Amino acid sequence: MRQRAAEAGEEVLTHFGRACKKLRIELIIAHSPQAKGRVERSHGTYQDHLVKELRLEEIDTIEGANGLLAGPYGEQLSQRFAVEPRAKADYHRAAKGYDLASIFCLEEARQVTADWIVRFENQYYQLQPRRPGMMGKGKVVVQRYLNGELHFRYDEPELAYTILPERPQPPAKPKKRKRQPGPSMEKYVPPANHPWRSFVYGKGVVLPRS
Repeated sequence: MRQRAAEAGEEVLTHFGRACKKLRIELIIAHSPQAKGRVERSHGTYQDHLVKELRLEEIDTIEGANGLLAGPYGEQLSQRFAVEPRAKADYHRAAKGYDLASIFCLEEARQVTADWIVRFENQYYQLQPRRPGMMGKGKVVVQRYLNGELHFRYDEPELAYTILPERPQPPAKPKKRKRQPGPSMEKYVPPANHPWRSFVYGKGVVLPRS
């Protein structure tokens, strides 16, 4: 899907990139191993050294791992990877006015049918349009919040929905009833002495003299 969007000239963003764009955070992308070296060394520490440290301390819970990082081991990591900022100013912005739950979520686009039915994660959902009689068209944005809640948005506003027990079947087309031939619809069969039967190609029809 992302490849098709890229070929169509559309902007392709990851979930993280989309969240940063909504928060007006500019991403500085590293296009070389030298620029990514510090990050990769940090990842190697967490994927290798931290795992060994947890085994030595016999820690197998999230709470225990958080306690290890909050202790002397976390201080060692900070001393190794911390970098002094160029300026002491605090550039953090307030989150006021942002719906963080709808930003930090998993978001995908899905096609909606004319009767407002959407398929997502092998489940069918019946959406409620904003106005009665409004036909569905285009795509809706499906958001899976971090707490598991599911939300559907159509042109930004959120739509209510119900879960369908099975795949909806299109309504059966009514069968056309065959018209019974009446007296006026009976097939006319000309008699044997009808002038049409005397037709000769190139000579026309010989009409009887009165």
